[in-house]
Amino acid sequence: MRPTQQQKAAAFWALHEGDAFIIPNPWDAGSARVLAALGFEALASTSSGFAFTLGRLDGQVTLDEVVEHTRVLDEATALPVSIDLENGYGREPEDAALAVTRAAEAGAVGGSIEDYDPNGEIYALDHSVARVAAAREAADGLDFPFTLTARAENHIRGNPDLADTIGRLQAYEEAGADVLYAPGLRTTDEIRAMCEATTKPVNVLAFSGLSMPEAVAAGARRVSVGGGLTWIAVGAMAAAASQMRDHGDFSALDVRLELSDWLS
Repeated sequence: MRPTQQQKAAAFWALHEGDAFIIPNPWDAGSARVLAALGFEALASTSSGFAFTLGRLDGQVTLDEVVEHTRVLDEATALPVSIDLENGYGREPEDAALAVTRAAEAGAVGGSIEDYDPNGEIYALDHSVARVAAAREAADGLDFPFTLTARAENHIRGNPDLADTIGRLQAYEEAGADVLYAPGLRTTDEIRAMCEATTKPVNVLAFSGLSMPEAVAAGARRVSVGGGLTWIAVGAMAAAASQMRDHGDFSALDVRLELSDWLS
């Protein structure tokens, strides 16, 4: 029997109270089922990976499309799903609130709201806090504990100001965020500084120079990979196709996957 949304929500929050964990990011139903079969305990969407499946760049999808994607991911496995809700698909606090409500209606038990607008603006702190507070209010109106993640986008938006990032996350914590996230930190010192300055669980975006033990030692409670798995898959496809085009070499097609185990 599939777990209820309430059961998924409780399981997801319990993960944040136990040992640090990896939450990988599928980009479609098939990748979600593979990750579930491999033993991961929760999934998070990737906005960039999902946009790629539509032939678009990150930031070029609509709330309606994300809601449908949420439904697809939720129905693909029995695992809890948290959704990358970008900026809430609108600059106003009520937009962030609506994004949380609609993602929850589609099956999500968690989601993230960021403080960056697709037009290139990092929102002023007061406005960002109001957006997190509105998302929190919407989450509190649900009949299950929706895990709200607040994201400070400085470090991937050309403003690597650690002090400002920490100040923002502290403010988002006060506004009711359950999890704090600043993608783009590149050293364990930065991760440690952020974790020591806040009391809520911190999500860290993995990168090739970081190991899970290092992230945990620096204070991370949750580690995600963003679009990383998507680009591994796309990179392998492009490399194989290039070998075919340039050299008539089909050797990369000699791949055997355990599809019956993963998708059964």
